[in-house]
Amino acid sequence: MLPGVRPLLRAGRFSSALLSLLIVASACAVAQDEPAVIPNPAKIARAAGEFALGRATTIVAVGGDAEARGAAATLAEFFRKTRGLRLAVAAGEARDGEINLRRDASSASGAEGYRLEVTPRRIEVTAATRAGLFYGGITLWQLIAFSQPREAMTIPALSIDDAPRFAWRGLLLDSARHYQSPQFILKFLDAMAAHKLNVLHWHLTDDQAWRLEIRKYPRLTSVGAWRVPAGAGGRDIDPATGRPRLYGGYYSQETVRGIVAYAAARAITVVPEIEMPGHASAAIAAYPQLAAIAAPATRVPADWGIYDNVYSLEDSTFAFLEDVLAETIALFPGAYIHIGGDEVVKAQWLQSARSRALMRSLASDDPERLQTYFTQRIGRYLESRGRRAVGWDEVLAPGLPRSAVVMSWRGIDGGVAAAQAGHDVVMTPTSNTYFDYYQSQDTAREPLAIGGFLPLDTVYAYEPIPPALDSLQARHVLGTQGQIWTEYQRTPRNVEYMVFPRLVALSEVAWTPREQKDFADFRGRLAKHLARLAVIDVNYRRLTP
Repeated sequence: MLPGVRPLLRAGRFSSALLSLLIVASACAVAQDEPAVIPNPAKIARAAGEFALGRATTIVAVGGDAEARGAAATLAEFFRKTRGLRLAVAAGEARDGEINLRRDASSASGAEGYRLEVTPRRIEVTAATRAGLFYGGITLWQLIAFSQPREAMTIPALSIDDAPRFAWRGLLLDSARHYQSPQFILKFLDAMAAHKLNVLHWHLTDDQAWRLEIRKYPRLTSVGAWRVPAGAGGRDIDPATGRPRLYGGYYSQETVRGIVAYAAARAITVVPEIEMPGHASAAIAAYPQLAAIAAPATRVPADWGIYDNVYSLEDSTFAFLEDVLAETIALFPGAYIHIGGDEVVKAQWLQSARSRALMRSLASDDPERLQTYFTQRIGRYLESRGRRAVGWDEVLAPGLPRSAVVMSWRGIDGGVAAAQAGHDVVMTPTSNTYFDYYQSQDTAREPLAIGGFLPLDTVYAYEPIPPALDSLQARHVLGTQGQIWTEYQRTPRNVEYMVFPRLVALSEVAWTPREQKDFADFRGRLAKHLARLAVIDVNYRRLTP
């Protein structure tokens, strides 16, 4: 029973009905005081008192450790941008009155876990890595009530022991169908970091655009990054030139390096996707000699759908792709390079004498074997450069390099088959992770979307480990990610609206122990969490009853 109630009850001063109301009201007050941390930590214990956070508070990198200093600097920037707090960063011994970040390589919390202790005297975050220290700091940021004035911020005393369930917790951002500014992407990375997500899968090339500067092949961006706007049909004519105005943009290598560094400071790895062998129309428009047919289209297509255009299987085309991948590898230091592999139409290969001869040499009359050959060759090249290929589940076939990672998007069967064959997998089924689907069945009140219906509770209910996998096979499930394809999301505000708060739900799927998930509890915490999204200027969809 709550403090103070039992003595009054003994004194006979409350009726049973009034007592019930008091207990409910008191319980609600306690619930309102509970930390609304998202994703929900593995272990949390409240204590007495609170820590007063003020302008004089310093973030201390204990012992001057370089990783702790890096985490401290990023957290200080995060607090400044989101709360207007300019916290100093220092190196030295842990001390009272400060936020102390301590890197301990022997920490039992794992590569991304942390321990957070808040007392009225001091705050300590302990972790084995910079990522863990940063995540502990993000939890600390969430513990500050956003209704508090900047001059009187407090953090409740507690201890948290926390670590993620999955190593891959991500989001695909499609910058090919519609271009987003570098400034938006940096803001988007902050929003991801606020939810302890650690992979930005950056979709940079497709039929409708090539967005990545490749210096050896400048036409990829001078031609491939520009098209007539989707649906315009060339009707918007520039009177100065007499030609349709073009839509587009691309990311210079300098810009990409800045984005990758910004992400890394927030414990986010950027995984680039260079689509192949299909979804190649923009590249072929720039360099028609890459096509499998003699007379390909020479304009970047404006509308959506699956196009027939594929890269040829000539050695010269593989030389081009290896050149592209070499420059890509130099820009993205992570272990993974996504090579697409989805929705490959084989018709143009069957028109090619070279492709038909290759099928004969492979002793096969199945054009699917040509894609296997293609994937094997690109996969071996990436392995030779110390990288792992990632592909959509169509790449799964005998002979796929063992290091390759499979993304299971057409349901879960591809992920099951890949894990049973010994491949690592990332579970991305349309049924639970495609954020380009409508959030309501009342579609007239929603932004235009590609179709489908994916409400918040369906995202939260997702379990990334399929029941068909045994415990050893389940270890191949690296994690999960959301997808925001942007055929119909032309503005950054629309992108945010489609992603949030569904990505918030998926962050808890990827981080929190399965047995601790509870949608009613999550929704209660989310109602408070929306104030944080507002502070970082995220255009989220409001909750509906």
